[in-house]
Amino acid sequence: MNLALTVLEITAPVFLLGLIGYVWVRLGFAYDIPFVTRLTMTVSIPCLIFVALMQTEIEPAALAGLSMAAFASYAALSLLFLAVLALGRLDLPTYLAPLIFGNTGNLGLPLALFAFGEEGFGYAVVVFAVMAIGSFTFGIWLVAGRGSLGRVLREPLVWGTLGGALFLWQGWQTPRFVTNTLDLVGQMAIPLMLVTLGVAVARLRPGMLARASLLSAIKVLACALIAAAAGAAFGLGPVAFAVLVLQISTPVAVTSYLLAEKYGADAQAVAGLVVASTLMSVVALPLILAIVIA
Repeated sequence: MNLALTVLEITAPVFLLGLIGYVWVRLGFAYDIPFVTRLTMTVSIPCLIFVALMQTEIEPAALAGLSMAAFASYAALSLLFLAVLALGRLDLPTYLAPLIFGNTGNLGLPLALFAFGEEGFGYAVVVFAVMAIGSFTFGIWLVAGRGSLGRVLREPLVWGTLGGALFLWQGWQTPRFVTNTLDLVGQMAIPLMLVTLGVAVARLRPGMLARASLLSAIKVLACALIAAAAGAAFGLGPVAFAVLVLQISTPVAVTSYLLAEKYGADAQAVAGLVVASTLMSVVALPLILAIVIA
């Protein structure tokens, strides 16, 4: 399988939907980012995450080692990027969470499926669950700043993620009509997020992309090395090891931009990270896969 083509097929819709938002703004049409952000972060994305976790089928034995390796990877990345940002005197609420947590959902999951089949997809969902719980609890706390635990606990994303993880752990399912409704609501999240990203890119200040490119390069290298070390330390099998490295190394997610927009961080800087890291992933992810498979 041509992995470069696979990554291109997955990332092309990201750019095309983003192009819609970009052209929309350039044509002078209005786009209410606060409304779209509130709609997606309060309703659509929690439904998307809950259903994705609830419907995942994976053997319990596969959860422990991979979950611990993923958790260890994110913990190590948190410490590393905290030091990097402190040295660079960059804003922690803006940059720290996007650098730690990647796009393990709409990029990492399909790529793992195409590269490793159903076994790889199952492992990828485990890493996605760990990321989602960390991103929408600890990550929101980082972006909200000032120890805002109350804001985290009031965030629908947190309860959607924890509820989905509980249903995954217990093997529960909602009634079919409820699942269909939640699934339909969740489906609008990704297109809206990507169009909104295009709007943000149209409003980017040119100087941001140089910094974003440097941080993105540091991110992909650090993520791959730390994930490989964690996978080896926890004795993961070949497929689980490869999926862990792949998922941890995914680029900055669009949800990072929406969180920055919602909580008053520098959303334009985060949009630059999303664009730079996603472009870089077209080359980086096939290279990483070639190394871990060899």
